[in-house]
Amino acid sequence: MSKNTAPLAAFADALLKPGGPVPAGIIAACEPPLASRFDVYRNNVFASLIDALKDSFPVVERLLGASYFRALAREFIIAYPPASPVLLEYGAGFAAFLENFKPLEDMPWLADTARLERAWLSAYHAADENPLGTQDFAAIAPAQIPHIRLTLHPSARLLRSFWPIATIWRANQDGATQGEIDLDAGGEDVLIVRPQSEVVLHTLPEGSHPFINALINGADLTSAHKAASAQNDAFDLSLNLAHLIAGGAFVTISHPSRKRSEQ
Repeated sequence: MSKNTAPLAAFADALLKPGGPVPAGIIAACEPPLASRFDVYRNNVFASLIDALKDSFPVVERLLGASYFRALAREFIIAYPPASPVLLEYGAGFAAFLENFKPLEDMPWLADTARLERAWLSAYHAADENPLGTQDFAAIAPAQIPHIRLTLHPSARLLRSFWPIATIWRANQDGATQGEIDLDAGGEDVLIVRPQSEVVLHTLPEGSHPFINALINGADLTSAHKAASAQNDAFDLSLNLAHLIAGGAFVTISHPSRKRSEQ
């Protein structure tokens, strides 16, 4: 670190240490005392970062309550200060923090709920691209279909949880009418995608997660189908593929005779 940047680094570090000393070189021309005046800046920084976390994790805030969430957010900020000036990027490690925060160990589903919210935010800000429609698939010769490879939409995010995280998320949206959630009902696999202007959550049937994951990793349709069938021998390829196409999950098709679908 150069001598020119060291004072700035010390200033930034002091802003994120409640009760810490005022960094060297800071002066005040009048009352109130220097420490009190510096605390104004410190409090403003914390307030901005807490608000950023609240905006990124509204369901987690609702589940914990506003006061608890703000106190928890302060703990996270102190432990994991921002590494980027872009507030949108802040909070990437929040789910892992929740997972290891002992006072919340009786809410083991909370971390995956936060992961879903982070994935939703990432999908919302992902690149735009026109999704494929049924007409794009109709143009493929039947003999080539087993060998095609599908590229998912840039906004697509795939999650797997031991907990019903999509149900928890939906139950905590404004206007939701969901009753009591059975946390012992089993986990949920979720695909999040924004094919147009709205982010959509798809709760996936058994076998769909390994199917999509195989496609993400470059498998052709036959290999992806085998991965799905290994988990669920009743996996319906046609039904799942139709659901994903209707949901705008794919943007390109490639196969041995064509590298990119004609759109």
